[in-house]
Amino acid sequence: MLVLIMALKTTAQAYQPVDDKSTVKFVIKNFRINTGGNFKGLQGAISWDAAALEKSAFDISIDAASVNTDNESRDHHLRQEDYFNVQQYPKITFKSDRITKSGKSFTAYGKLSIKGTTKDISIPFTATDKDDGWLFDGSFRLNRRDYKVGGNSVVLSDEVIISLSVFAVRK
Repeated sequence: MLVLIMALKTTAQAYQPVDDKSTVKFVIKNFRINTGGNFKGLQGAISWDAAALEKSAFDISIDAASVNTDNESRDHHLRQEDYFNVQQYPKITFKSDRITKSGKSFTAYGKLSIKGTTKDISIPFTATDKDDGWLFDGSFRLNRRDYKVGGNSVVLSDEVIISLSVFAVRK
């Protein structure tokens, strides 16, 4: 019995993201003006134990077709082949390889896949125990050209800032 209790205490808890209580936002300069939007359709699995990060992991995705910039014409364009190509690549995914801690902050290292291209990235974040779940907040930068998004546009910045606020509840 003691072994079972010890195992339960050292096992990361399983959580799932709650889409309507989470946000995935992006900001990019277009004609040197900040523009942005968000994605919905967040799903996946999160294993979390702040005291045992080697047992913690993120395996999440968003619906690429959900891109919303409050401009339907632009959103339609972003869903096309030269941007997110949602017909062929319906999901944007992140799967962590490891998580580290520095002070009160964490960093998830893993693979981000967009439009058929997978790259190693790191996402600094905080984790807050909230409402019988966890709130993970973070942001990171990426180069859209690394993922073949937006082609060779000269009016669109290469750098995109992604901000995440993921609320997850126990499965």
